[in-house]
Amino acid sequence: MAKDPGRVLIFDTTLRDGEQSPGASLNLEEKLAIALQLARLGVDVIEAGFPFASQGDFAAVQRIAEQVGGGDGPIICGLARASRADIKAAAEAVNPAPRSRIHTFIATSDIHLEHKLRKSRSDVLEIVPEMVQYAKTFVNDVEFSCEDAGRSDPEFLYEVIELAISAGAGTINIPDTVGYTTPSEFGGLIAGINKNVPNINDAVLSVHGHNDLGLAVANFLEAVKNGARQLECTINGIGERAGNAALEELVMGLHVRRRYFNPFFGKDPESPTPLTAVRTEEITKTSRLVSNLTGMVVQPNKAIVGANAFAHESGIHQDGVLKNRLTYEIVDAQTVGLTDNRISLGKLSGRSAVRARLEELGYDLNRDDLNEAFARFKDLADRKRDITDRDLEAIVSEQVQQPEARFQLKLVQVSCGSSLKPTATVTLLDHEGKEETAVCLGTGPVDAVCSALNSLADEPNELVEFSVKSVTEGIDAMGEVTIRLRRNGKLYSGHSADTDVVVAAAQAYVNALNRLVFADEKNSIHPQRDLVQSDTRPSI
Repeated sequence: MAKDPGRVLIFDTTLRDGEQSPGASLNLEEKLAIALQLARLGVDVIEAGFPFASQGDFAAVQRIAEQVGGGDGPIICGLARASRADIKAAAEAVNPAPRSRIHTFIATSDIHLEHKLRKSRSDVLEIVPEMVQYAKTFVNDVEFSCEDAGRSDPEFLYEVIELAISAGAGTINIPDTVGYTTPSEFGGLIAGINKNVPNINDAVLSVHGHNDLGLAVANFLEAVKNGARQLECTINGIGERAGNAALEELVMGLHVRRRYFNPFFGKDPESPTPLTAVRTEEITKTSRLVSNLTGMVVQPNKAIVGANAFAHESGIHQDGVLKNRLTYEIVDAQTVGLTDNRISLGKLSGRSAVRARLEELGYDLNRDDLNEAFARFKDLADRKRDITDRDLEAIVSEQVQQPEARFQLKLVQVSCGSSLKPTATVTLLDHEGKEETAVCLGTGPVDAVCSALNSLADEPNELVEFSVKSVTEGIDAMGEVTIRLRRNGKLYSGHSADTDVVVAAAQAYVNALNRLVFADEKNSIHPQRDLVQSDTRPSI
C-alpha cells in the first residue's frame, strides 16, 4: 500500500476498542448490526474484534468477515498481540473476508517494557519482525502498532518501525495509548517518524489515541497535517476510560475545514474532493445505533451528534439562524443525516410500508426478523397514535439484543401510589422454558421490579445507573431506559424502550442480566492487560 492514499483512511475500532468501554459488551447479532451500518457509513477498515479473547469474540469476527465487506466494502481486521497463537486466531477469524487484515502490536515504551512485559528493547527488536513475517504468511495486509508510542523514545520507535516495514507491515500505527500527548507533541512525533524512518514511504502511517485529556481529535488532526493518512477512531468516541477519538468529529472536521486541510494533501484549497470516503449522511443513524446497542448515552452537548448540536435557544442566535443559518451553524444538519421527518406510520400501516421505511433507515431485515419487528410495531401502534423513525429505530435496536438470552421477561405488573407501598409482580422464563414468579416491595415501582428480578435470577449484582429519556415528543412517547449493573468490578448495560417506562426498565434490567451471565461464561481476555502466556510466545 502506498504511503499516501490521497485521502484519510478511516479505521473504525468501535467493535474492538469501543466495546472495551465499561458496560458496553455486545453480543454477536449486535456486532453484526453495527458492522453492516459501518459498511453503509463507508469506513475503510472495520476492526471487528480480538479473536483470541474468547470463542464468542472469534465467532463474531468470523461472522462479520463472512457477511460484511466484499466488492468495495471495508477491510475486515482482527487484532492480535505479537504472539503466534493470537495471530493464528486472527487469521482464521478474518479468513472469510474478501479483504482482510491482521493488526498485531507490542509495547515500545520503557514503562510498559519494564512493568508490564518485563522485556528489554532488544527483545522487542527480535519479536517484531518475526511476528510481522508470521502474520504475512496468512494475509497480505498486515498492520503493526507500537503500543504506548506517545511515551516511547523516538529513536527506539524509528528502529522498531523500520524493522516492521521491512518484515512486510503495510500500515504502521502510532498509538497515544493513555491520551498523554498534546497536539504539537503528537504532530512532531509523526513528523519525526516521516523524517527518520528510511523505508516509511512503503507504509501508510496511522494514528490511534485516547481522550484522557480531551485532546484526541486535536491530536489526530495535527497528525494528518504531518503525514498521517489513517485515523483509528470510534463512533461517539466510545472506548476505555475517557474513550477514543470520535469518528464523527474527525470526519466533519476534515469536511467543514477542507479548504484548510487540502494543502497538506498537495491539493488546491478550493478542491471539492472529499478527504475521506465516509458518507456523512449516515453519521447520525450510526451514532444512534451504537448508542442504543451499547447503552452508552450520547451527551446532549456532544459535537455533531448530540441532541443540542443544532439547537439554538439564545434569542440573538435564533434571530441570526432564521435570517441565515450560516450565521451560527457551520454544519448543515442534513449533511450528517439529521432530518426533521414528521411522516409517521400508524396502526393502519401495512407490512410493506413498515419494511420500506426500515429499508430507508438502513435496516435490511430477513423475513423472520421483519415479522417480529412488524408484530412489535403493531403492538406499539395500538398504544401510540403515530410511530416515528426514532420509534422504529428503538424497536429494531432492542430486537437485536434478544439472542444469547438466559432469561426472558414474561410478565411485569406494579401497583403504587401516594398511599400504597410500591409492589411488583414479575414472571421470568429461564433458558429451559421454566417459569418462575416473584412479588417484591420497593421504594418505588422500578426498585420493586429490580428486587423481584434479582430474587428470580439469583445473580448477585449492584445497580449503579438507571436513566430514562423519551424517544420523541408527546405524552405517548416511548421511554428509553438504560440500566447498568456491576459485578466483580465490571459493568454490564441493558437497554429497552416502551411506552410504559416500568416495562422498559424491567426489560432493560433483564438485558443487563443476560449480558452479565454471558460475559461470565465467555471468560474473555483483554488485549493490553492480559500478558501473552509463555506457551504462546514465539521461540526466539
